[in-house]
Amino acid sequence: MNSAELLADAFGRVQETVHGAVEGLGADELSVRLDGEANSIAWLVWHLTRVQDDHVADLAGTEEIWTAEGWFDRFQLPFSTGATGYGQRPDDVAAVRVDTPALLLGYYDAVHEHTVGYVRELSEADLDRVVDEAWTPAVTQGVRLVSVISDDLQHAGQAAFIRGVLRRR
Repeated sequence: MNSAELLADAFGRVQETVHGAVEGLGADELSVRLDGEANSIAWLVWHLTRVQDDHVADLAGTEEIWTAEGWFDRFQLPFSTGATGYGQRPDDVAAVRVDTPALLLGYYDAVHEHTVGYVRELSEADLDRVVDEAWTPAVTQGVRLVSVISDDLQHAGQAAFIRGVLRRR
């Protein structure tokens, strides 16, 4: 297994976790917040997908799936097209509501497909390409992708935890 295959496998595990957290839930369950400051499943999955979309599009030099495939219009959220969830407040979290898991999973799966298609074509040299010199050491493309996977798995795990709490109530 080479590095690109390893990254594709890791993103596949994120997809499994996201689907496990979201499938079969209704709109109310997706929007539940365990307290007034907590994130909902809908917000967590939207956010992790937006960040992955933003970061991979930047690395690939492509337009984000969010705008390129019309997901911004489908979600009808009160945010700018560039919003990814960073720095959002509790009222913003509450604004992320979806009628069906199909909307969240449709966007997530479109981003996943783009991501895996991109990472499968990367060489070892591509992974060493510096993409952000603002850090010490500078961030390489490989490090950025591992960071996205780490962030995704944390948020997908949080969504799975919330699902578990809701199902036990």
